[in-house]
Amino acid sequence: MNLGTLSTKAFTARMLISSGMFAPTRPDKLVRVLRALQRWGPTPAAGYTASAVRYPDDRAIIDELGTLTFAEVHRRTNALAHAWADAGLTEGDSVAILCRNHRGFVDATVACSKLGAHALYLNTEFAGPQITDVCERERPAAIVFDEEFTELVADAAEGRKRFVGWFEGADKPADALLEDLVAAGDASEVVPPQEKGRVVILTSGTTGTPKGASRKQPESLDPAAALFSKIPLRARERTMISAPMFHSWGFAHFTLGMGLSSTIVLRRRFDPEATLSATAMHECTALAVVPVMLQRILELGEDVIARYDLGALRVIAASGSALPGELATEVMDAFGDVLYNLYGSTEVAWATIATPQDLRVAPGTAGRPPRGTIVRLYDAEDREVGPGETGRIFVGNDMAFEGYTGGGGKAMIDGLLSSGDVGHFDEGGRLFIDGRDDEMIVSGGENVFPREVEDLIASLAGVDEVAVTGVQDEEFGQRLKAFVVTAEGATLGEDDVKGHVKKNLARYKVPREVVFMDELPRNATGKVLKRELAED
Repeated sequence: MNLGTLSTKAFTARMLISSGMFAPTRPDKLVRVLRALQRWGPTPAAGYTASAVRYPDDRAIIDELGTLTFAEVHRRTNALAHAWADAGLTEGDSVAILCRNHRGFVDATVACSKLGAHALYLNTEFAGPQITDVCERERPAAIVFDEEFTELVADAAEGRKRFVGWFEGADKPADALLEDLVAAGDASEVVPPQEKGRVVILTSGTTGTPKGASRKQPESLDPAAALFSKIPLRARERTMISAPMFHSWGFAHFTLGMGLSSTIVLRRRFDPEATLSATAMHECTALAVVPVMLQRILELGEDVIARYDLGALRVIAASGSALPGELATEVMDAFGDVLYNLYGSTEVAWATIATPQDLRVAPGTAGRPPRGTIVRLYDAEDREVGPGETGRIFVGNDMAFEGYTGGGGKAMIDGLLSSGDVGHFDEGGRLFIDGRDDEMIVSGGENVFPREVEDLIASLAGVDEVAVTGVQDEEFGQRLKAFVVTAEGATLGEDDVKGHVKKNLARYKVPREVVFMDELPRNATGKVLKRELAED
């Protein structure tokens, strides 16, 4: 083992101890925990097996149906894994999961891990044809879905085993319920599979058809330690996961909470005031969100926010889409300096993390790379660029995906993977995202990225949301078009927006058109669907 590896292992041990993950444990329990980790590796199966040994009566999940302890989750997922095996599901099969944030999502995920099945997470915002297309490409043997999605999965589920993860109402659905399988199943220990199951998370699909990004379970706890060094999550606390767990950010907090033996608080649908209420009621120390959720919470107003005691909240963790500098500052002014912003993608996992200190000094920054992650910027000729220069963002770490399940991958340079974005470093080594690499337009011979113009318009009083896209222009070749959502009672006009940009940026960055809208089209993770705006 070389010095670099020894240093990494020492760092990992130090961070995991400080996080409380490696707390003193009774010798007999420690033996059982180590045996579970040896048998299962760093997987969901190991996480809940180990926590059931160490803290059997601690709360693992709080959702709209009530509370489950770690011992109950362990027994439930044993029973479900055995029931699925009896139904014909085997190691290496894929199980599609179309569920909101609730215990059924957790049950299905952990049961897949115990079986060695691959978990394919479907977006709850998908239309029926998208679900069908993804299932035809990925070929899952079974599909788990909430009853509300029964019609949407009708075609996709044809010829596949069907299980309902959540239902409401007096009449049970015709398909098998996870709860019934759990109740009737054998809760004895499951024999670990020969190969660990994979996780397949779909890309956001804001500019095209969603792709399946396959990722192995990590081989070590080094990535978790790197994240804990930047975001101070601690063991046996409570995390409110509002970000959808079918996507990378919500799923990350599910797996981190599992490793920390934390209680995860779940609600199926995001409601800004209900989120504050649950966070306060359960004295959550962490809240995982996408940026648009923060905006909706702030729109409640100071009086409503003040009704809820959030004194226990130490971390608001945001990711999934761009976090405007103005929004970051407003959130910290309202809740204290507890905001952490992670920049990454489904393919590269994480790239950089901005701490509250970063966001105060440089609002809008994506932060710096955590230990074990390399971020470099390259120009069009694949040459590395320096501070202040815009370049394509390439990332390297232990969490990068293995490739798209339908074939292909992302561009690579020097062993680093493209994030699909462009950005620049400031003199302090902080990364700023300038936009998608396919969003750049050439206006009057100058390269223009919409993000700079979006941030400027967002700072204008009376603007709630803004998105900027490129359009063809006879004089400049291309120009920008702005889509603006104003605050209630605002009287902004097109000239106000254009005038604000003209005062602060070059002429070729002034939008040719400004369209006012009631709301911007977004996907479930809060990203603006610019392809829909481009069709207007």
